[in-house]
Amino acid sequence: MQQLLGFCVFLLFSPIYTQSQTVCDLESKAKLEATLEKFSHSSYSQLAVGDLIATVGKSFLGTPYAEKTLELPGEEQLVINLMGLDCTTFVESVLALVTSLKQPTPQLEEVEKALENFRYLQGKNSGYSSRLHYFSDWIYENEKAGRISHLSKSLGGTVSPNIPSFMSANPRSYPQLADPIHLKSIKEREVLLATRKFYFIPKEKIHLIEGQLQNGDILAITTPIKNLDVVHVGFAVKKDERVYLMHASSVSRKVEISSLPLQEYLMKNRSQTGILISRLVLL
Repeated sequence: MQQLLGFCVFLLFSPIYTQSQTVCDLESKAKLEATLEKFSHSSYSQLAVGDLIATVGKSFLGTPYAEKTLELPGEEQLVINLMGLDCTTFVESVLALVTSLKQPTPQLEEVEKALENFRYLQGKNSGYSSRLHYFSDWIYENEKAGRISHLSKSLGGTVSPNIPSFMSANPRSYPQLADPIHLKSIKEREVLLATRKFYFIPKEKIHLIEGQLQNGDILAITTPIKNLDVVHVGFAVKKDERVYLMHASSVSRKVEISSLPLQEYLMKNRSQTGILISRLVLL
């Protein structure tokens, strides 16, 4: 339970969500409030959605990289931790903030609900196995809900041969999978994922579609590991007609913008084969 020290736990007040809990430390809550206050001014709220994503994302530059912040003991809880981010929680946090900022009166409760929507199957935390662990599944479900648009196929992408099953093949890497109920649910989800096709842009061809990418596009990086779909995620940031990757880096241990343009960045890494491209759609 020591991992919970320093966290405040508060219930979502909407009657629909009275069974859900949100875990947020005081520093993260202060960061949320400050971000909403800063970017709710008209000079920011009038930005195009993608430009606002890039602008809010840049406010996190230098934030330390932190792994497994969602893996608290006990029942699954909606974790909001802005003081330490991995690549996925960085993307989800920025998207949740922008979703709230595009409302007439941004509120903390809107950030919470948006984060739950993005992170969980059918937008509801129903336990560990309801979390969208595979990012191709994250894209599929969020597109089905109308929150994002997946562009890889329309931009000329090719079908990935990968069939995600990494979690069930490596259960010791995931403490919650010691519970056979969770393991069974994850295996069932993997069977469903195997029935889908997902399209990606090979890294050698990114230059062909680079001009069609926009600030704030969600970039998920694919891998040659056959039982895994995505190894990293971040946002597109445009500079001098080139696209760079803004991401929480496990190498530099902080949120940063890549020093090289996206294609050159990927070409240097053999464990990365291309990208899935999605774009936020506000309901």
